[in-house]
Amino acid sequence: EQQLVESGGGLVQPGGSLRLSCAASGFIFSRFNLSWYRRAPGKEREFVAGIRDTGDWTHYADSVKGRFTISRDNSKNMLYLQMNNVKSEDTAVYYCCAAECGSRGTQVTVSS
Repeated sequence: EQQLVESGGGLVQPGGSLRLSCAASGFIFSRFNLSWYRRAPGKEREFVAGIRDTGDWTHYADSVKGRFTISRDNSKNMLYLQMNNVKSEDTAVYYCCAAECGSRGTQVTVSS
């Protein structure tokens, strides 16, 4: 059974940084493309960033390009999202996804 557990969220000031992590188990991690999605209050879930199974190709939503970096460690079954220069509009619950998305997500709140 696929399990994805997100962590690393919290309260951060505008312009600050945060690193999200996702621990995966129950499937062959290195064979899956992975992604981060987020859901802001009152909004639909939106794509944030994706990474190929080998980690050699990434893509980003325009809203985070140049500020966020997705990465993975296939030896540890871990997915990461480095968030720099965060903005208030980045406030959301962030989910990591393989075939499915994590069920809990991690809350990121950007506020001064």
